[in-house]
Amino acid sequence: MKGVVLVLTVRAYTPADLPAMIQIWNQVVEDGVAFPQLNELTPETGAAFFAAQTYSAVAELDGQVIGLYILHPNNEGRCGHICNASYAVERNCRGKGAGRALVTDCLAQGKQHGFSILQFNAVVASNHRARALYESLGFVQLGVIPGGFHMKDGHFEDIIPYYHLL
Repeated sequence: MKGVVLVLTVRAYTPADLPAMIQIWNQVVEDGVAFPQLNELTPETGAAFFAAQTYSAVAELDGQVIGLYILHPNNEGRCGHICNASYAVERNCRGKGAGRALVTDCLAQGKQHGFSILQFNAVVASNHRARALYESLGFVQLGVIPGGFHMKDGHFEDIIPYYHLL
C-alpha cells in the first residue's frame, strides 16, 4: 500500500516473545547453514536459553517479532571483555533492515554491558549477506578457518571470524 510506513524497532525480549523467538531460532537451526546448533529449541529449553544470555533482544516490524539476537561473553577471565552474538531473522522477513538494526543495537548493548570487543567466531563464508552487513558496519575479518563449518548437506564450508571494537 502506498503511503504506509512500517515501523521497525529493536527492544529487549519479554516472555511473551518466546514463541516467536523459538520459531525464528529453529528456522536457522533447521536450515543448517549458519548456526552450529544441531538441536532445535523447545518452549522449555528456549526460555532457559534466552534467559541465560547477557542480553536478548527482538526486532519488531509493526508489532510482529521478525528477528532476534543474543549477546553473551565469548570467553571468561582475561578474555571476559570480549562478547559474542548470534542473529536470526524470520526467513520471510529478510531484506527489510532487521539484520542491520539488530547488529547496530547489539553493538550498543555490548558496550553498555561492559564489553569492549564483539567477536564472531564462525561466520560461514557462503553467508554473503551477513558478511557484507558486518563489513559495512566496520567489522574486521580475522582470517579463514578452512572447512570449519559442517553444512547440513554434509560438505564443509570455510568460516570467517570477525571482530569489532565497541
